[in-house]
Order: sequence, then structure tokens, then C-alpha cells
Amino acid sequence: MMIRFAPLNVPLRRRLQTVAVLQWIFSFLGLAQCCLAAFVLLSVSTWWMVALFYVGWLWLDRDTPSLGGRRSHWVRSWSIWEYFRDYFPVKLVKTVDLDPKKNYIFGFHPHGVLVAGAFCNFCTESTGFSSLFPGLKSHLLMLPFWFRVPLFREYIMSGGLVSSSKSSLSYLLSRPQGGNVAVIAVGGASESLDARPGALTLQVHNRKGFIKMALKHGAQLVPVFSFGENELFDQIQNPTGSPLRTLQDRLQSIMGVAMPLFHARGVFQYSFGLMPYRKPILTVVGTPISVPPSPNPSSEDIESLHKVYLDRLSELFEQHKHSYGLQEHQHLTFL
Repeated sequence: MMIRFAPLNVPLRRRLQTVAVLQWIFSFLGLAQCCLAAFVLLSVSTWWMVALFYVGWLWLDRDTPSLGGRRSHWVRSWSIWEYFRDYFPVKLVKTVDLDPKKNYIFGFHPHGVLVAGAFCNFCTESTGFSSLFPGLKSHLLMLPFWFRVPLFREYIMSGGLVSSSKSSLSYLLSRPQGGNVAVIAVGGASESLDARPGALTLQVHNRKGFIKMALKHGAQLVPVFSFGENELFDQIQNPTGSPLRTLQDRLQSIMGVAMPLFHARGVFQYSFGLMPYRKPILTVVGTPISVPPSPNPSSEDIESLHKVYLDRLSELFEQHKHSYGLQEHQHLTFL
């Protein structure tokens, strides 16, 4: 196979875009391991007292990821995120105004391989979330495991990431003053195993926990569809029942983290690597579904609201798919 190298006369701005995405890929795939290694080295060095004090801080601060986190407007506004946005590029589309006195659950679809659209739109200010939705704070939910990694936890919380535990979601949705947006990649890590160009299959039929939480707290449900999320990476073929998929499912059940074998392009060539393709991402925030509070929702209530949510998600996709260049015959499939 011939390797297609990048030309030497690439404009500086595009090179900076590549660097921005490269550091994001590293943050996603390797920063946690590096932070853990740095902490271990600090613990066995002459600076071990610093590590000891940090352990004390971890104990005192252990509940923060479940209590709204510790976001930093400064970190969310770094210029590097603008280059990250322009690499694809990413665009956030608002369809209606949202009342800042209410709390919301944004159901984000699809998960994609690395949820690039969710990160760019809701963990940075590069696409103008705070300007489009004044008075609202976005919080992207992430597996609790990652908030146990020393140093790494501080970095991810600065972007607005919080634990995906029930207590964390309850905290956000129970604030009487409103203004909180909990962003949930509903398909979860398992959906990432099917994320490849052209895929329009969502794992939502058995995802009803967020529906129950919306009912318990009377939070508004908002479907969000991110066109282009599945176009960023190719994956090694892993159909259901194949040895590879069986192994991936087994590893996910043990570790709680999916391991998609993805690939796309490189930094200096376009033939292979872990850098995403330069494909546009159009993230559309739909109309909220009004949810009356029900402290003890019945299974019928959950099923009914779940059906309404899926209908609204389908409508959102159908209304905006032509803006992304999809064809009339292309529709969502729910599993």
C-alpha cells in the first residue's frame, strides 16, 4: 500500500489544528497513565511528602466529582480548543432557547469512538455553548473510575467533566436554582464498538436509567444528535458473534471500558494512524421535553417517556439530516 504523505507547504493554522487534536488524543489515551506514573515516581522520590499531602487532598476532595466537579472557565477557554474545533470543524446548533432556571439532561447521540463532538461542545467554549445557552453550565458525565487517577482527575474536572454515578447526576438535577445541564452519551462505551463511517445504529432501547432520573427530579429531557461523530475513525470489522467482538464484550464487562480497535490517519501522512479524519461534526440540540417530577416513577411512566424521547430523537435526526448531506432513505436504527 502506498503511503500518502502530507505536503510540506501545509499552512501554519492547519498544523496548529493537528497539534491541538494530537494533544487531545494523547489526553484521551495516555494522559491518565502518565499522571499515575508521575505520581508513583513522586512518591518514591525525595519529594515524597508532596505526594503524601496530595493523598490527603484526594481524601478530602473525594466527593467533588459527584458534587458538580470543579470547572475552570480559563481552561475551557484555552485557544487550543479553537484549533481543535477548526480541525474537523465542529459546529453547535441551537434549535430553541432553554430556560436557565431549569435543569436539563442532554441525551447525546451517537457515542462515536472518542465522543469528540461532546467534548468540544460541552467541555470547552470553542463552539460558544455559554453564549448560545446563557445561564446554563454543561457537565459531561464520565465513568467514576477516571476520577480516582491522581492529577488526571484535576484536569478533566477543569473542563466540566463529572462522575456518571447516580449520586452525581442527582446532585446536578436537584439544584433548586436550575442552570445545570448533564450531558450523557446514552449509548455508552458499548456503542463505540459499532462506531464507523455510515453507522446510524444507536443502543437506546435498554438505556432507561436517565429517563428514570429525569422523572425523579423533573428535569427537562433534550435529545442531541451529533452528525459526523461516527465518521472520524474506521474500525477493524467486529460483527456481533465474531471472536473479536466476543473478546471486546468480555473485556468491557470486566473493566467497564470498551476497547474499539480504531484507526484513521497519521500526523504526517494520511494512510494510517490514530488521528481522526477531518470530517465536519454538526451537533444539534433539540427541543426539550417537559417532564413533571415523579419521586417514585412507575415502569409505565418510564416506558412512556422513553418512547416520547425516542420519537423526538428520530424527529430531530430527520429534520436536520439534509443539512449534513445525508440522503432521504437514511434513518436511525434503535437497538
